Amino acid sequence: MFYKIFESDIVFDYLPKMNWNQAIQDYSHYLNIERGLSSNTIDSYVLDVNKLILFLENNSISCSPITIKNDVIQQFIYEVAKKSTARSQARIISGLKSFFNYLIFEKYRESNPTDLIEAPKIGRKLPDTLSESEINQLITAVDLSKPEGERNKAILETLYSCGLRVSEIITLKISDLFFDEGFIKVVGKGSKERFVPIHFRAQKYIESYMNHYRNHISIVKDYEDILFLNRRGKSLTRQMVFVIMKNLAIKINLDKKISPHTFRHSFATHLLKNGADLRSIQQMLGHESITTTEVYVHLDTSYLKKVVEKYHPRKS
Repeated sequence: MFYKIFESDIVFDYLPKMNWNQAIQDYSHYLNIERGLSSNTIDSYVLDVNKLILFLENNSISCSPITIKNDVIQQFIYEVAKKSTARSQARIISGLKSFFNYLIFEKYRESNPTDLIEAPKIGRKLPDTLSESEINQLITAVDLSKPEGERNKAILETLYSCGLRVSEIITLKISDLFFDEGFIKVVGKGSKERFVPIHFRAQKYIESYMNHYRNHISIVKDYEDILFLNRRGKSLTRQMVFVIMKNLAIKINLDKKISPHTFRHSFATHLLKNGADLRSIQQMLGHESITTTEVYVHLDTSYLKKVVEKYHPRKS
């Protein structure tokens, strides 16, 4: 820790020693315990710091997390700019800013060496979406003659019905299904829980999967409550869900790069297009701020026109 002891006009600074490995370890612990971030998010934050460390090693620059100065960070960002997009640069700067803010919070530093570094201006990236027809084609393309077909169809129906993140679908528990009430409980970012309505069609395919596939596999201990399992009786990986969707896209000759998040974006866009309000969509997606949800308005400007036509006092 960093302490200052004031005696009259004399200030004694006690600066602790800290190397990069220790700093990353402590930072990861902070992100996990204090902020409750997922392991994937933590990995992304740590990756930004590791890129800086690699730059220091490659250029024989000797400095610690406590002594590194603004000019060194500037050199690093300049090198990053040569090899990456503006969006990647902005993300790395944001990641480093968070790391050094943590050191200030823990009183290892007094100032943030990234404060004077401006991130490149980037436009708001609109999410990719699928049409209702494309969603139906993908789900219909699931081969139900294969043992995992029921599971894959249930996964796609649930993603589209509830707008879940891939991390949320692979950790969904049987004990989180409240079909009589028409809801499921979802544990999202930062371990925040929310209840999301689930369509009866998704319920039907989940029940079919549980009866015809899940009940016939040997489930590994501690995975008994996980809903979607692989054939070895363990939870699916994020990569496996990506592969399932990629193979279906190839099967129907869909010339789009899709992912589970594409289903999430499509869920929100289709709801908005059919008259749902932003606040409801925000709650279902688990967005902390409604400004995050507002991106979907830009996907279909006809929605704005309909709002004016329906609600403006001079509509008639």
